[in-house]
Amino acid sequence: MKNKSGFTILELIVVAAFASLALILFFLQKANVDAMNRDKDRKTAINAMYYALEEGFFAQNGYYPETISEKNLTVIDPQLFTDPSGIVLGEPGCSYFYSAANCEDGECKEYTLRATLEKEDDFIKRNRVTNTGS
Repeated sequence: MKNKSGFTILELIVVAAFASLALILFFLQKANVDAMNRDKDRKTAINAMYYALEEGFFAQNGYYPETISEKNLTVIDPQLFTDPSGIVLGEPGCSYFYSAANCEDGECKEYTLRATLEKEDDFIKRNRVTNTGS
């Protein structure tokens, strides 16, 4: 009787199934890590806008703007106004939102910055000081 070396079909199926399972788990975990990194980028951008509004714009002007962009928040990297999907703040579908409140003649007393996150609840920053006026 000849002694054949090699793998049986059953062994090959088991190895293929194991490899498939490992690949599925790898790609699921990679998708989670990528989403968490995008969320981190969104939080970084919102924090940068927040500190630019508070420490820069408000400290200099005594009020908050009705809208924000790279034109009135010049101290931060203009790329931060573009979300990880490539959509600029203020455009439909952007995951960043700026909402000014209590405005008169373009000068606002309050605002809310928000980022829609994939793996967590929305990340929200509000104005530090409520400017009540004179």
